[in-house]
Amino acid sequence: MSVTRRLLLISNSTEHGSGFLEYCSERVKAFFSKYGVSKVLFVPYALFDYDGYTRKARNAFQNMGLELESIHEKEDPVEAVKEAQGIFIGGGNTFRLLKTLYDNNVIEPITERVLQSGLPYMGSSAGTNVATVSICTTNDMPIVFPPSFKALGLVPFNINPHYIDPEPGSIHMGETREERIKQYHEERTTPVLGLKEGSMLEVEGDKAVLRGKTGAKLFIRGQEPQVLEIGTDISHLLKSE
Repeated sequence: MSVTRRLLLISNSTEHGSGFLEYCSERVKAFFSKYGVSKVLFVPYALFDYDGYTRKARNAFQNMGLELESIHEKEDPVEAVKEAQGIFIGGGNTFRLLKTLYDNNVIEPITERVLQSGLPYMGSSAGTNVATVSICTTNDMPIVFPPSFKALGLVPFNINPHYIDPEPGSIHMGETREERIKQYHEERTTPVLGLKEGSMLEVEGDKAVLRGKTGAKLFIRGQEPQVLEIGTDISHLLKSE
């Protein structure tokens, strides 16, 4: 089945020393403008303070010349998704985000609109996690329990946002991100893209390209991890659908 998807999946919304979405604002603006989106529906479910989070996001989008309205300000979240020109799901706690998406019955409407109608979807951090097969490779603590770890499934692989390689000479004795992802692959076969801060994945239809400035690492069960540079085409990962 062919799908019509338009995705911008960002590792992190804030870079050290800059404001919310400031470091990637040109990419965000170009993404939504490319598809004629002037008003974006924001989903703040990953944080507790919806109003405060919305103010921060709204200010950032206004600086990009885009209007933003939040799903929590709407009477009917399902109708809000159905009427949206574009959608942005922000970061925070992935478990809380996914649980609230389920609680508000917007999992299926979002998936349907993105994959069948081409609704432009942008996620950052937790919002990127929920765009994938499952949230099983998130870095977050399970502070609440969603009814399932199954996420939106907009791409047929998982992402680990904020991915970081161990510092040379580090004496930290806890598992590295790479070790934790390998533990995941002891149980599951889904590929995992370790998306470093400062990087993002842009997907249009059956084409997926790494954007940003830092790169990523790709983990496939039974293979050595692959270091990916900016500009790498990883469209082959979409063919496992």
